[in-house]
Amino acid sequence: MDFLLERYTKKEPITQNGMLNVIGRKYKQHFPEILSRASERVELVFGLELKEVDCSRNIYTLVNKFSLGVEEGSSDQEELPKSGLLMALLGIIFTKGNRASEEEIWDFLNVLGIHAGKKHSIFGEPRKLITKDLVQKGYLIYRQVPNSDPPGYEFLWGRRAYAETTKMKVLEVLAKIQDKVPSSFPDLYDEALRDQVERAALRGAARAPTMAEASAPTRAKSYSSSHI
Repeated sequence: MDFLLERYTKKEPITQNGMLNVIGRKYKQHFPEILSRASERVELVFGLELKEVDCSRNIYTLVNKFSLGVEEGSSDQEELPKSGLLMALLGIIFTKGNRASEEEIWDFLNVLGIHAGKKHSIFGEPRKLITKDLVQKGYLIYRQVPNSDPPGYEFLWGRRAYAETTKMKVLEVLAKIQDKVPSSFPDLYDEALRDQVERAALRGAARAPTMAEASAPTRAKSYSSSHI
């Protein structure tokens, strides 16, 4: 995984020979499984999908699957995308009834090797990332649970999360992680479909006044012409 990420940040081609050199002759026979697991982890954490671009020479590249503004202000050569991790966090929040406790978020991050108070080689200080950076950018809401004693905290989707992605896209990510399809989660799938319908209705309502305003000059011109 480190090899794949290094090649991505340096914008260098990813070759099968290079990957085989990394895993060594001893594990060569397990190469397909090792590559599969590494690519799945890279996709989950960073939103980078491994694609073969030259079958004859076994050359691969990593492609950013998501176009979220969370990458704003980052240097392509210094920072790795955070979109994949953000999508996963949004997914956990979605599955927990659209609000996830701080404990539930950290349980998930711990599985990925990301721990509170321990600086991560890629993401830096994780608590700052999820409680300040992503909150300030509008992707997450971090707040105290009402009437909690002792005080407990929870995470919700922020306004930019709602603006830049959908519950269906997030569900697709979660389903892929578990090697399933979105409809395998009936309750979440139904909620994601309702979300799509509501978004379509809002877009339609927003377009209606614009269309009415655009047609007004036409009606006025037609009326004037008929009275000349």
